[in-house]
Amino acid sequence: MNRKFSTTRFFLSVTTLCLSLMPGLSAQSANVSVFATGLNNPRGLKFGPKGVNLFVAEGGTGGPRSTVGQCEQAAGPPAGPGPYTGGFTGRISKIDPKGVRTTVAKHLPSSQTSPAFNNLVSGVADLAFIGDTLYALKGGAGCSHGLSNTANGVLLVNRDGSWKEIANLSLFQKLHPVKHPEADDFEPDGTWYSMIASGDALYAIEPNHGEFDKIDKSGKITRLVDISASQGHIVPTAITQLFGGIFLISNLDTFPVVPGSSSLFVATKTGAFVKLVSGFTTVLGLAARNGKIYVLEMSNAVNGPLPHTGDIVSVDLTGHKETVASGLDFPTAMTFDREGNLYVSNKGFGFGPGEGEILKITLH
Repeated sequence: MNRKFSTTRFFLSVTTLCLSLMPGLSAQSANVSVFATGLNNPRGLKFGPKGVNLFVAEGGTGGPRSTVGQCEQAAGPPAGPGPYTGGFTGRISKIDPKGVRTTVAKHLPSSQTSPAFNNLVSGVADLAFIGDTLYALKGGAGCSHGLSNTANGVLLVNRDGSWKEIANLSLFQKLHPVKHPEADDFEPDGTWYSMIASGDALYAIEPNHGEFDKIDKSGKITRLVDISASQGHIVPTAITQLFGGIFLISNLDTFPVVPGSSSLFVATKTGAFVKLVSGFTTVLGLAARNGKIYVLEMSNAVNGPLPHTGDIVSVDLTGHKETVASGLDFPTAMTFDREGNLYVSNKGFGFGPGEGEILKITLH
C-alpha cells in the first residue's frame, strides 16, 4: 500500500543515515554565523519583551517511559513513528547577547519516536510573550507520547521557572476532531508546532490533525480554521502575523518530498483560509519584515531531506523570490531581532544531546 506520512518525525527519520552518507557537503552561506550552541533539539524561538535576550524552546532528549497498553498509541512501523517513549528532559533556555545560555524552565515533557524511526525527539515546540509573560506550547506530551498524566497544551511560565498549564490541547482535539484526519498518520495528542501572540491571545498551529486555534489567557480554546476540511492532509506548520487579524501559515506537505509542494496561506481570525503563493519545499518557519516574507525551508533537496540543504527564501510583494541564506542543517524555526537579523534554530532534528545551535543570519 502506498502511504503518505507527514509528521515531522517521520520526515526526518532518515537524517541519521543521511548524515553518515554525505561527505563533502556544501558550506553555509557567508552571512551565516553560529550564535549559540549546546542545545537539545531546538525549536521555536522568540526575543523577550525588551528585545535583548533570546528565548528558545528545546525538545529535550526524550526518555524511557512507556504507556503501551494504557491508552491509544500512534501507529507503529511501517505506518508511523509509534510507540513513543518519553521523559521530562525538555527545557526552555535564555540566551544573552553574547550567546551564553541559561535555563529558564526544565523538566518539561519530552518524547521520542520508536528506534525504527531513529528516536527523533519532540517536546517544547514554541514560545510567545504576551506583555512580560512567557507562554510555552507543548508538542511532545500526552499518553500517546509515552507520558501518562500529561497533555499537550499551553503553559504559563513564571519568572522562577515554575509553570502551570492553562490550556489542555490534547483534550480539546479529542473532543473536537477535525473533519479529515489522516488515519495512517494519526497522532492522538497531536504534534503542535508553532505559536504566536497577537493582542491578548495566543494562536497555534497543529500539523498532524490540521488546525489553526486561538487560546486566550484564561485557557479557552477556539478552533479558527479546520484546515483539513478544505485542504486535506497538507501538514500546516508555521505561523506569523502580517497585520491586524491577518496571519500567514505555511505547510510542510507529505513524504516523500516533492520540491515546490509547500505553500503559504492567508488566514484570518474570522476563519478565512486561502492560498497565497506556492513553490516552496518543506517549510517549517515564517517571518515578515519591511514588506517581505521570509520562508524557512528545512531541506530543498530533490531526494531530501538531506543535510546542508536547508535555506531561507524571501518573497516580496511582487512575488519575486530570492534565497538569502543556505547550507542549513535541518532548521526548525526563526525570528527577527530589532536590527533586522534573523536567528534560526539549527540542527533541530536528528542530532545528539547538546548538538543543537542557534544561527545568526545577516541580511543585506
